[in-house]
Amino acid sequence: MTTTTVYVETTVIGHLVGRILADPIVAGRQYATRQWWTTIEAKHRPYASQLVADECSAGDPSAAAERLHIVRSIEFLTLTSEAIQLTEQLMAGHAIPSSEPRDAAHVSLAAIHGIQYLVTWNFKHIANPSTRRIIESICLSAGYTPPTICTPDELLEV
Repeated sequence: MTTTTVYVETTVIGHLVGRILADPIVAGRQYATRQWWTTIEAKHRPYASQLVADECSAGDPSAAAERLHIVRSIEFLTLTSEAIQLTEQLMAGHAIPSSEPRDAAHVSLAAIHGIQYLVTWNFKHIANPSTRRIIESICLSAGYTPPTICTPDELLEV
């Protein structure tokens, strides 16, 4: 079986740990994330970044500790000048709002490191059809193959 590379964005870690929420949509995403996570070692090589760790450390200390326990088990990608430049291009090109540099950085880290998939539950700034098209265009124009942006449940069969 071929192992795919996956950048695990912060929202996935948040859905992976902690109590199942009452909202049925969020609970469904939590269950899907947990099911996908059981396949991680067999099918995927996960990556994260210091940015993911920083975001996971926010909030309730107990919940943050749970999130950080998972994040620390994942290999980190290095923030490079190329990633910073692509982050700026993604915001300048309106793929991701300039108010959300972290979201642009997640995408740029995955792209410049050649990661195949960026897995996220962030539909507002990353995983939506119009955003995906602009992200892909900017990454390609900058000379990088964009990661396929998807949710954990989309990767269950990959």
